[in-house]
Amino acid sequence: MSALERLAQTIESRRGAEPAESWTAKLLASGPEKCAEKFGEEAVEAIIEAVKGDRQRLTSEAADVLYHLLVMLAARDISLSDVEAELTRREGMSGIEEKSARQK
Repeated sequence: MSALERLAQTIESRRGAEPAESWTAKLLASGPEKCAEKFGEEAVEAIIEAVKGDRQRLTSEAADVLYHLLVMLAARDISLSDVEAELTRREGMSGIEEKSARQK
């Protein structure tokens, strides 16, 4: 099992936890909109570090982005395996081809 899969399981296990005792539970209790807002904040921080070129800070921010993405997905009952299934569906398809198929 990958670290990302373990993280997704941990996030799911925190769904019913006390918000005062778990950051993940606090985010999930605040609703999907707040989870999405937090994901956006983390994504912007990663972009800033990518532009600056600080490898370590970008790595750290990327980890935050992945965590907050998984929380945002969990808030909408979308699992990591749902996303993996979509990626599998797209395998072998060019980005142009995939984007074109979505517009139909």
